[in-house]
Amino acid sequence: MSRLASSLRAIVASVTLIAATILAAATAMAAEPLVDVNWVKANIGQPGIVFVDARGQTDYLRGHIPGAVNTNYGKDGWRVKKGDVPGVFPDDPAKLAALIGSLGIDNSTHVVIVAPGASSSDMGTATRMYWTFKVLGHDNVSVLNGGMNAYLAEVDKDKNPVNPLDKGAATVEAKTFNVALREEMLLDDNEVKAAADSGTLMVDNRTNDQYLGVNRHPVSKASGTIPGALNLPQEWMTENGGGTFRDPKTLTALYKAAGVPTSGEQISFCNTGHWASIGWFVSSEILGNKSAKMYDGSMTAWTIAGMPTEQKISLGE
Repeated sequence: MSRLASSLRAIVASVTLIAATILAAATAMAAEPLVDVNWVKANIGQPGIVFVDARGQTDYLRGHIPGAVNTNYGKDGWRVKKGDVPGVFPDDPAKLAALIGSLGIDNSTHVVIVAPGASSSDMGTATRMYWTFKVLGHDNVSVLNGGMNAYLAEVDKDKNPVNPLDKGAATVEAKTFNVALREEMLLDDNEVKAAADSGTLMVDNRTNDQYLGVNRHPVSKASGTIPGALNLPQEWMTENGGGTFRDPKTLTALYKAAGVPTSGEQISFCNTGHWASIGWFVSSEILGNKSAKMYDGSMTAWTIAGMPTEQKISLGE
């Protein structure tokens, strides 16, 4: 009996080890969408984690999370102009792969994106980059909730930041990042129109004045929204329009107030896919609606393509 018991214990131990290994691997490849400042402090210097600071270079050089690398969200190729349409996913993802590799990121890296964090729109920098990583097939990515503002908010009696900071540029060892493109996440104008025509819910994450047709983006060729769209402004997603995302219970209540369900097919859009990435991030990643998608061309692409619009308020145009 003792020999049998010993064998059984060995088998159980082996199974437990295998299960733990599988769980660890799964955890490493599917990170939590949001991490907080305490998580960041506990993981500074840990191998396999890269903090990507998406603030301006001047702010980055003055002080950043130790080891963080810096990228220019607007100029480094995360978003490009196609024809007259600004801010869309590039045609050649190999250029994005080269950019990401130059930041010291490979396919096993846990990427943590750090936005400025002063406003909800700031957080769109992080959520749009997060979406881009997902499109490229990389799930091991998180956003620092509250951005760098949250990290710098902890101060001593003299108002000096207490969390560790490095100054100057980090030393980066380039790596190879391979793309596994999720083409189903990239929607063109005709696919969005077909979805809207078939009854898929369109969610307009712009400000209410733009949704109503009072104002519009300077590149858009017409005012209004995609016909049948509901308005869920991106600034609702964060506490007082700041850099900290609201909790799921509050978000669910806000979705209900806007008439937007937290499950089922829906497509978020805005002007250029920046604010829409906030809506998509909340729907898909925080509330878990994996049927939610994003239209990165949004209203600029839609109106340039001559697609129909619905103007809630007529201004005699």
